Amino acid sequence: MMKRVITAVVVLMGLLGGGLATAGWSAELNVIQTQKSKNAVIAIKSETGRWVQGKNSFVLEFTSPAGQPLDVGTVSLNTAMPMPGMAPMIAGATLKPDKSPGRYSGTINFADAGTRQVTVTWDGPAGKGSARFSVPVR
Repeated sequence: MMKRVITAVVVLMGLLGGGLATAGWSAELNVIQTQKSKNAVIAIKSETGRWVQGKNSFVLEFTSPAGQPLDVGTVSLNTAMPMPGMAPMIAGATLKPDKSPGRYSGTINFADAGTRQVTVTWDGPAGKGSARFSVPVR
């Protein structure tokens, strides 16, 4: 009985631990894309270092130009892919703050491959801002 309780406590501690363990990340993250804005450096990271068709899990990180974590408060990430003769394909990410300032766990689903125009907006203690850049989906 005592062995089961200890095992349960160890498993629970692993699930509730800080950092990426709470988001299900088990490996080091690779950069998908980095974009510099006036007061922030925005990095999209994942285990694979790329977005693919289908569901994607990723981390969105904000740092100062000096590399310090940046608390940007409320964040959104939306993508659009222009389609000739049609309305653009739009996808929005679901983001939730991580325990670390300026770090968000996210998921996004892409119906197909192609280059997406990504728009990231934020509003919080570090100010208000936005950035636009392209990210390929393979």
